[in-house]
Amino acid sequence: MIVTTEALQKRLADLGYDPGPTDGVRGRRTIAAIREFQADHGLLIDGIAGPATRAKLFSGPSGMVQTSRPDRPWYEEARRFLGLREVEGQGNNRVIMDWATDLDLAYPGDEIPWCGLFAAHCIGATLPGEDLPGGVLMARNWQRFGRSCGPTLGCVLVFWRTDRTRSSNGHVGFYAGEDRDAYYVLGGNQSNAVNVVRIARTRLLAARWPSTAPFGETRITELAPTSDALSIEEA
Repeated sequence: MIVTTEALQKRLADLGYDPGPTDGVRGRRTIAAIREFQADHGLLIDGIAGPATRAKLFSGPSGMVQTSRPDRPWYEEARRFLGLREVEGQGNNRVIMDWATDLDLAYPGDEIPWCGLFAAHCIGATLPGEDLPGGVLMARNWQRFGRSCGPTLGCVLVFWRTDRTRSSNGHVGFYAGEDRDAYYVLGGNQSNAVNVVRIARTRLLAARWPSTAPFGETRITELAPTSDALSIEEA
């Protein structure tokens, strides 16, 4: 079965490591605890509870059955915010503004497109050693993120908006599935919210994978879109 972040935190605490509160949030203290555990057991120190780390972590009488699915903590973080919406009119969603603060970004308010900010938070909060692209708020800049890959669960998808060549407008989100005509994209600032939408395959510019995360191809529909209609303008 899939090992949840909460189960990881509890197991780390049981073994004498400090992951912070057992709240299911893969924050910096949890990542630090994973890295400490990896260092103590001769594992690759990347802060990711991949198959080798999980096997060592849950070995022994209280072990658990492990999943063969590659670890995608940034995607898990993105799912955690499904349903979050920006504030209409005056005012800003405090959660969105906190993402910018944590990333040390000058960000005036959630009326500014935040799909890139959402992607940067999900990756930055869970992969502390991963380099983010310059100008994360510009969706097309994510074409330079990590390494190229085929569309697969959790990868970063970059799309053009308005026009492929005559506009700098774009959109970025995470692969959640696909059908014959579209990709299912888990992203922020999709109708002013975090949700899953269908975006035409013809709009795809790039699929990217974090450089510091092990890659594993998994073409499945993890999350269904909220509507069968194609999303045309995500901002």
